Amino acid sequence: MTPGRQPFLHDAVIALHAPTQAWSRPDGAMTAPIDGLFHGDRRFARGLRIEVEDEAPEAIATSGRGARTVGFDAVLRGVDDPSPDPHLRLGRERTVGDGTLAEALTVASVVDREVAAVLRLVVEPDFAPLQEVKSGHGRAAAWTADVDGASAVVASGDASFALSTDAGTWSIENGSLVLEWPFTVGPGETAVLHWGMRVSDPGLVVQAAAHRAGWAVDTTGVDGRLARWAATALDDLDALRLAFPEHPEDDFLAAGAPWFFTLFGRDSLWAARMMLPVDVNIAASTLRVLARLQGKADNAETEEEPGKIAHELRATAFRMPGEDITLPPLYYGTVDATALWVCLLVDAWRAGMPREEVAELVPNLRAALQWIAVAAAKDGFLSYFDRNGKGLSNQGWKDSGDSIQWRDGRLAKGPIALCEAQGYAHEAAAGAADLLDAFGDDGDQWRGWAARLRERFNERFWVETPEGRYPAIALDRDGQAVDTLTSNIGHLLGTGIVDAADEAAIARLLVGESMSSGYGVRTMSSGAAGFWPLSYHGGAVWAHDSAIIAHGMARAGLREEAAVVVEGLLHAAEGFGFRMPELHAGFSRAERDRPVPYPAACRPQAWSATAAITCLQIARGA
Repeated sequence: MTPGRQPFLHDAVIALHAPTQAWSRPDGAMTAPIDGLFHGDRRFARGLRIEVEDEAPEAIATSGRGARTVGFDAVLRGVDDPSPDPHLRLGRERTVGDGTLAEALTVASVVDREVAAVLRLVVEPDFAPLQEVKSGHGRAAAWTADVDGASAVVASGDASFALSTDAGTWSIENGSLVLEWPFTVGPGETAVLHWGMRVSDPGLVVQAAAHRAGWAVDTTGVDGRLARWAATALDDLDALRLAFPEHPEDDFLAAGAPWFFTLFGRDSLWAARMMLPVDVNIAASTLRVLARLQGKADNAETEEEPGKIAHELRATAFRMPGEDITLPPLYYGTVDATALWVCLLVDAWRAGMPREEVAELVPNLRAALQWIAVAAAKDGFLSYFDRNGKGLSNQGWKDSGDSIQWRDGRLAKGPIALCEAQGYAHEAAAGAADLLDAFGDDGDQWRGWAARLRERFNERFWVETPEGRYPAIALDRDGQAVDTLTSNIGHLLGTGIVDAADEAAIARLLVGESMSSGYGVRTMSSGAAGFWPLSYHGGAVWAHDSAIIAHGMARAGLREEAAVVVEGLLHAAEGFGFRMPELHAGFSRAERDRPVPYPAACRPQAWSATAAITCLQIARGA
């Protein structure tokens, strides 16, 4: 069998309303491996194309109209007059809603005669699982169709979609559903066709948020690029919100499109944390959603442990063909989400989360702190190891198999203790101490725990290389400090785990030539043997990573360095039309006059979008 290839996304167009998303070519056709209408963890239709008198419209423009709507313009020269100017235009407006895709097709003419033609719209059913599409092995499932003129219902097992139209008729032809619309349009006239799809999947474990968020921020007086980025980001974030049917009032941010339209502990927590200046409610509801899933038992298959916060939730097991990875529907393989849950609770409390809502989560806080303490008890640090051999080998935010490397390119062997996980744990324990004091408990136990972790960290993690002195990315299974210079150390800034002089030294390295691309901070130094600008975690730039670093710099009082990182992200945002992808290549601005895509990067991505809010706060001096 030919090895599958993960679809590239960088040149695709998306409209979304979680849990529904439509991917296409810039002309609106769905013909590439990623293209189709998705709902939850299934692609319902994989192909969509239009022909007018057996000829495809010739695309001339694509216009985004917010997260949910996109417009396509084309000309119909096959039925036009012979003059050089196009006189017959096809306008197409696509809108995605919760479980729906609707299109309005408008034929406009200034041809000096009446034009009569037939427009054929072809829909190719699919019903392939999302994981198969991601692997490049997506194959259409068997389906049946019931066609009745202006409507049709297509089903595969318990999943189905309904097709409708206000003109023309549906039929089945060569394994596809075909809508034929004969139209006539005179000089200066238009003809309009509306058609749509509505999907149904009873097995879906998430649903759309119950209402629009209505988020807005004041961008008066800020860089115009930042204002556009923030506006685009808030619109995308609104479209990324999901909830669980059992608690529809508690929404959270899906990690990103197309592969991560679900709850991810780390991603949803970071996104909610960076959204705190806009809305404390999304933080509060995210905390509650994850608290309901907090671990209660010890289970090696799912990595569940008492007090641990979950990594991700899906309707079924998630298999990654070719990687020998199978994640259970509810998976706990994350070393940092528990500490980040505590950090978010503390920050939300300080940002004005209602006291009674915080009080309800104090038992979960105590359980989370206990998990942190127990997990770090063996050798003094939070570490991870894939307990069942089928999960993620790396369980920090850099979760690819080659993300933890020595400076000479060797892979570190686990158990792995990441530097940033220790920083999160220190900040969590110190902040929780203040919260517990405020709620009538004694927080001194956790202040002491944080102080001892800080001491151990500074004894064990620092390395010296030709690039300078800095914290190692991790300790390996032998307790050796893995010496690559990486962006991970930027997550330590502002957590309190290193002193002010060391924070300043770390910041200088991160805005130096080997780490700063001019479009954000690289994940790995260009001086490391494993560096590659198109490596997922070994040289590419992630917007959220850079924004976290900039925020840490600002918290540490290092505003000049923070401004350098923000400016780089603004150059990147402008290059990507202000919808920042999950990551982009680590080429420098001196090498490339615009950011280079990482072709398989998701977009929109929740924490890449919320990076705009963090940058806005920094720019405004907050």
